[in-house]
Amino acid sequence: MKITSQLSAHEKPIISIQISDYYDPKSSLTEENILIQKKGSEEIKSHILTTDGMVLIDTQMYFSKPQTEVFEINDECVVMDFISCNNVETQIDQLESEKFTKENTHNIFYATKYKATFKIPAFEQINYLSIILSKAFYYNIINEDWELHEKFSKNILLKKSGYLTSRYIPFSPAIQWIISEIKNCRRQGALKKMYIETKIRELLIHQLETLINQQPHQKDLIIEDDYCKLLEAKEILEKDCAHAPTLPELSRIISLNEFKLKKGFKACFGTTVKSYIIKLRMERAKELFQNKAITVSEAAYKCGYKDVSHFSAAFKNFYGCSPQKFKINWDVIQFWITGLLLLA
Repeated sequence: MKITSQLSAHEKPIISIQISDYYDPKSSLTEENILIQKKGSEEIKSHILTTDGMVLIDTQMYFSKPQTEVFEINDECVVMDFISCNNVETQIDQLESEKFTKENTHNIFYATKYKATFKIPAFEQINYLSIILSKAFYYNIINEDWELHEKFSKNILLKKSGYLTSRYIPFSPAIQWIISEIKNCRRQGALKKMYIETKIRELLIHQLETLINQQPHQKDLIIEDDYCKLLEAKEILEKDCAHAPTLPELSRIISLNEFKLKKGFKACFGTTVKSYIIKLRMERAKELFQNKAITVSEAAYKCGYKDVSHFSAAFKNFYGCSPQKFKINWDVIQFWITGLLLLA
């Protein structure tokens, strides 16, 4: 499988990678860093991890003049795509894509051959993470459990290019956290390969959960315009759950009446607005407690609670233990993991 990325302003590709299509658990993980800078006019940073059957590309770009990027993969592939930028005009051969990228959205697609043209505007910070898998590598991590995504898997068997779902949808907090873990991984060698493959599996689990949950039976009763507004509401809550708007405020922001907001949110996402805010806040609290220095009071404040007792009650109801007990258990687990890594 060959992967290339060519910019209109460059004579040579900025990315050119050739890997085996096979999955080999004993293959090594290699790293490459690309840095291209022209003061005030251009900056390209790309961190690339490769092993047999898998390429992970984390790229940031910024230009003072509009650019066109052509990205190509010359063989069958499954791509887990995570977009963290707006306003990039997209044209993909064989795939019906949304015309412009939307910040913090994701999807999965299969292509027999992939060629995409991206028109990048000036003065826009471009940021994307793509995990490109050969069919053999994907079969290995999905364990051929086609019931998880029957239509998508049939497309793969028939060699028909397509997306897992019709539109890119917002990151969940879990997806954002795993992406951060991948980007900040400092392990080396075999441990890093094991870690990255584990994180790819975790990302795939959360992607499948999120994408499948976007397609409940009741969604068919919701018109397209209202569905887009409900996605906007979900994204607003995810961006800042600590200062989440009230239901009337959220209704006004997305221009959808409260009844449609409450009923539609439950139908599309399987939970109420209030329950979803609590879920986001509890997941945020769990992340915060990974910092040993943070107190329960500080975590409560950062999660949007003015009353620590209310935070503690919500945490215990969500996780089954108090914040204090969770902190103690987490410190013990981290100490144990650190000891294992040192022994390794």
